[in-house]
Amino acid sequence: MTTSLPDLLPIQPFTRPARGTVTLPGSKSLTNRALLLAALCDQPVTLTGALFSEDTHLMAEALRKLGFTIAADESLHTLRVSDQAAAFPCTSVTAPIDLFVGLAGTAARFLTALCAAAPRGIYRVDGVPQMRKRPMKPLIDALRTLGADIRCPGVEGFFPLEIHARGLRGGPVSIDASESSQLLSALLMVAPGADSPVSITVLGKLRQPFVTMTRRLMDEFGFASGIAQATGAISIGVGPYCSRGTYLIEPDATAASYFLALPLTAGGSLHLPGFLAAGSGLQGDARFVDVLAQVGLALRSRVAVPHSPSLPSEFGARALGIDSSYDRPTPLRGVTQNFSEFSDTFLTLAALTPLLDSPTTITGIAHSRKQETDRVAGMVAELRKLGQNVHEHADQDGLTVTPDLAELRRRSAAAPIEIETYGDHRFAMSFGILGCHDLHGDGRPWLSIRHPACCAKTFPHFFELLETLRKNSLAP
Repeated sequence: MTTSLPDLLPIQPFTRPARGTVTLPGSKSLTNRALLLAALCDQPVTLTGALFSEDTHLMAEALRKLGFTIAADESLHTLRVSDQAAAFPCTSVTAPIDLFVGLAGTAARFLTALCAAAPRGIYRVDGVPQMRKRPMKPLIDALRTLGADIRCPGVEGFFPLEIHARGLRGGPVSIDASESSQLLSALLMVAPGADSPVSITVLGKLRQPFVTMTRRLMDEFGFASGIAQATGAISIGVGPYCSRGTYLIEPDATAASYFLALPLTAGGSLHLPGFLAAGSGLQGDARFVDVLAQVGLALRSRVAVPHSPSLPSEFGARALGIDSSYDRPTPLRGVTQNFSEFSDTFLTLAALTPLLDSPTTITGIAHSRKQETDRVAGMVAELRKLGQNVHEHADQDGLTVTPDLAELRRRSAAAPIEIETYGDHRFAMSFGILGCHDLHGDGRPWLSIRHPACCAKTFPHFFELLETLRKNSLAP
């Protein structure tokens, strides 16, 4: 995915309250899970409302190399998966299939499990240097326990991998998914194809919402053999996934967090059609709405107008939406929040803490140190650059920010402060929203984002959409 963004992007503040409608991209987590499950189905599946981004492109390209046909129509946001019977062509020792996963954690974990469960073939899976540092060992060990032949040519337990596929035999297995729930989700989705039922003992602390998402998605893709869960254990029967023909991807709840928060920095009101509140959809990150409400935003869910042109018609009765608004005289309060079950959104809140009127404490984020970058250390560094008093907790699990708006104004008075993104899309988008605040009251940029094109990972047109909203706010 390419963009025309410069390497250093000054953020133009909103000088008038935000207004308008934000059409969100499809969920990355759901799109890549649905691609994998569609590949495991018995008939073609069309995914509608799908996300087109770097991560989903990597997933689709890898499936094509494995023999699946993936027909993509970006203008219609559809991905059609077919030719499942032709997948995993016969290969020899001299002709392995190379798969590249970039920095896409979902693609990395899901494709590793898929290749290990394949009936035949040799597959070499690798990513960018940072991907070689991300947790893989628990999944590798679990797949080996089930009979997979997985070799680590570099460092044991990390990418690159070489997989000599021969299927999975099933049986008991344990996995520690405390570093990433994707490790367990990958194992769950391929388990129905094993030779016998799989019984998974789950070790360590787990981010349950993403596992719940995976299990519900397996049900929606027609897996009927059953999943039973007792304390610390999950049993998965053997059986096929059955195509339902089409599957609609929900709008991305994490992407929604930025635009839900925009009125906090710019004032005004925005409508996000298709947003499914926590409990209505599959995404745990929708819980961020509750955090913003504690901060001081007014948020109201509503049913979208039927057949709204901004939504696929398939949404029907599920076509909820949400309005986010902020009346400037209302104080913006600091909060204390455990983000362990929706941690991708902690950066959205942390980046906005300079505008709050009291300290904010964020916990439950230790595992985010092993994502695209060390997100906790990076956030601490950037907030301190903005003149904020940041305490990094000794247990490595959180931080407390005491805002200092006067110091922020002082540091940005002469020139915009440059925010480092560490190649992480969530840094770019979170601080991009902060930069929309008219800090000096004269409309001049006071914050710049380094390497904003990293947003291509999940939201390629984020900054273009932000600029469109700013210009719309100026219209009479």
